Amino acid sequence: MARDRVHAALPDPPIQNEEDNNEAEKAFGNVFAELESVDLPLGTTLRPDVIVAGDALQLQWQPQNTLITIMAETETLECITEHERILQEIESTDTACVGPTLRSIYDDQPNAHKRFMEKLDARIRNHDREIEKMCNFHHQGFVDAITELLKVRTDAEKLMGQVTDTNRRLQDAGREVTAQTQEVICCRIQQRNMATTVEKLQLCIPVLEMYSKLKEQLETKRYYAALKTMEQLEKVYIPRVSKYRFCQIMAENLPRLREEIKEISMSDLKDFLESIRKHSDKVGEAAMRQAQQHRTFNSAIAKQVSLGHYTKPVYSLNGRTHTHNGLMFDEDIGDEDDTDEEVLTAQDLVDFSPVYRCLHIYTVLGDRETFENYYRKQRKKQARLVLQPQANMHETVEGYRRYFNQIVGFFVVEDHILHSTQGLVTRAFTDELWNMALSKIIAVLRTHSSYCDDPDLVLELKNLIVIFADTLQDYGFTVNRLFDLLFEVRDQYNETLLKKWALVFREIFELDNYSPIPVETEEEYKLVVSRFPFHDAEIEKQEFPKKLPMSQSVPQIYTQVKELIYASLKFSESLHRSSTEIDDMLRKSTNLLLTRTLSSCLQNLIKKPHTGLTELVQIIINTTHLEQACRYLEEFITNITNVSPETVHTTRLYGLSTFKDARHAAEGEIYTKLNQKIDEFIQLADYEWGMAESDGRASGYLMDLINFLRSTFQVFTHLPGKVAQTACMSACKHLSTSLMQMLLDTELKQISMGAIQQFNLDVIQCELFASSEPVPGFQGDTLQLAFIDLRQLLDLFMVWDWSTYLADYGQPTCKYLRVNPATALALLEKMKDTSKKNNIFSQFRKNDRDKQKLIETVVKQLRSLVNGMSS
Repeated sequence: MARDRVHAALPDPPIQNEEDNNEAEKAFGNVFAELESVDLPLGTTLRPDVIVAGDALQLQWQPQNTLITIMAETETLECITEHERILQEIESTDTACVGPTLRSIYDDQPNAHKRFMEKLDARIRNHDREIEKMCNFHHQGFVDAITELLKVRTDAEKLMGQVTDTNRRLQDAGREVTAQTQEVICCRIQQRNMATTVEKLQLCIPVLEMYSKLKEQLETKRYYAALKTMEQLEKVYIPRVSKYRFCQIMAENLPRLREEIKEISMSDLKDFLESIRKHSDKVGEAAMRQAQQHRTFNSAIAKQVSLGHYTKPVYSLNGRTHTHNGLMFDEDIGDEDDTDEEVLTAQDLVDFSPVYRCLHIYTVLGDRETFENYYRKQRKKQARLVLQPQANMHETVEGYRRYFNQIVGFFVVEDHILHSTQGLVTRAFTDELWNMALSKIIAVLRTHSSYCDDPDLVLELKNLIVIFADTLQDYGFTVNRLFDLLFEVRDQYNETLLKKWALVFREIFELDNYSPIPVETEEEYKLVVSRFPFHDAEIEKQEFPKKLPMSQSVPQIYTQVKELIYASLKFSESLHRSSTEIDDMLRKSTNLLLTRTLSSCLQNLIKKPHTGLTELVQIIINTTHLEQACRYLEEFITNITNVSPETVHTTRLYGLSTFKDARHAAEGEIYTKLNQKIDEFIQLADYEWGMAESDGRASGYLMDLINFLRSTFQVFTHLPGKVAQTACMSACKHLSTSLMQMLLDTELKQISMGAIQQFNLDVIQCELFASSEPVPGFQGDTLQLAFIDLRQLLDLFMVWDWSTYLADYGQPTCKYLRVNPATALALLEKMKDTSKKNNIFSQFRKNDRDKQKLIETVVKQLRSLVNGMSS
């Protein structure tokens, strides 16, 4: 510390040269050694005095301030000890930590500060004395050192002059070099800057070129390529020059450009969806036309194979077919006028690039799922719109065709998207759409086909459904439910056919004259036989002109039944069914026609009020021939389907039962009408029930009735079997019953014997008619038995053989076995009342009295018989 204070007090000597400098350093070292050997009290300041003695310098140290602390005698030993401790602590402690020690001085007793300052001054003076001693001790060495320093100063000044001169000359010599060097440095800097600029430009030029390319791609709407360019800019080019402002602007613009591309591509997609919605019908029409041509061509191939003339075709690019051996297939198979035109596909009619472009764009942008969901959602909406039919679709076939074309076009587009893109639509999605659409289509077709009442329209609808199903089946869609629907449409078709044929049959029956067909020449005969399978050896032997037993409606009905079979066969075509199933369809359709339509028409014809007995007879004859022709219809169906009628599951024709039922109905109607006619004649009867004697001849109404029956039964000779006999027997029984009811009429109160006699004459005429065999085939008096009840009753009254009747009643050999006691009683009471009224004086005559008594007796006995029967 002393050295530092001394060194700080001395001035810096001038440096002369290195030797003077070394001597001065040596002199200072001696001085400091002397100072360190002197023990001076703390706080002593030495003042050096330099004494020049010749060439030598002497340095003397004088204490500047010497503090002698005089401690009061009254100061206690404790205070002195405390102050000593504080001073020692101050001397030994670092200057930064003296604060707490000094604070303790002020916290002590009053006036402690003053005493401490006195103690401090004393300590300083003590140290000053010690320093003075040390300086005095080292004074000579310090003087020697100063002397040496003075010697060095001269050499140092000389050296400084030399260095300055050398520096000046060096500066003069290097000024030109410096100027040239500066120029070289500027050139090098320029070169470096140019190289750097070129390097940076080389890095920037590709970026600018790519950005320019991006702009060009956007202008030309090559958005997918633009996205690839953006990706290269972001990942490769822009990172190389990202510190430049224009690159930052580019980087900021790229997300905006991506959004613009997304919006533009989405707009293109919406335009595409709208376009395919409009063009779906054209796509579907082309696909269905192609499927129809394919099916027609396959049918032609099948025919060629069946004829044994088929050779494997060679397909040319223009759609025509040629063979190697000269066998040519018709180039306009199916009556298509546009076979020479190239078949357009979905790719030809619809530009799918917006879908591909939008898909690629969203894939590159990492938003493919959003695009897929949007596309599928929109297509589902369009599917629902496509499946909505027009309200009047069922009115024309064009309405159905447009409906099918739109649906086929929709699914053809989806199939193309499925196979041309990866995952935009999946097979599961298209199947889901198809199942939804199929349910809707079936419901729509069921509803609208039910409105169709034209079989031709239903047949065209069936053909459209088949082509529709075949087309979609070619694209991998399941169409089994559509073919199942065709069976329902077939039922609807059969219903429309039956309605149409009902009108046809009704017209045939209305236009028929219900008389045998006259044949003038052999050509006419052959013409009839060609239309209806008629064979009769006896008629064939007859000379022309001749008549066939059936009327004109028979061959017409037979022809119409065959036409219905042909119409049903048309529906069965292209249903992909076996011959057995087709045979079953034809037989069921024919059975429906026979059992429902024809049977109903026959029943209505028979039940018509204006249908006469002649017409009914002809109807029976006609149904008989139609029944015989049913086996030819069986053969006709067998020839069409090549299915043997002996097959286990073959359906039989129900024509036999149909015509039998119709014939039975006609027979019953004949019986009914005969009875009605008999009733009409009987209503003309005008008996005078109180006459005294008969006219001696039969009643006029009865003779007219018999003549009518005789002429009618002559017509019945053409009826088959026992129809004429049954009709004759029925008429006679009804006549007998009607006459019996006339006698027993409750409104008839009195009958005279003369009326009985007249009535007996009429019954005799009936018996004569019955015995004249109006219809051949009766054995013996079978027909006369119809009047046996009347005959026995009249005989009983005419002969007045009551004793025999009453005696033999109940015996099998009774003469009046068919006379019922109640009937005899009713008639007898009417005669009794007549006897009383006609002769009031009869009681005065003996014979009359006896007869009256007999009548009363017989009445009593008859009443007892009637009561006995009732009990």
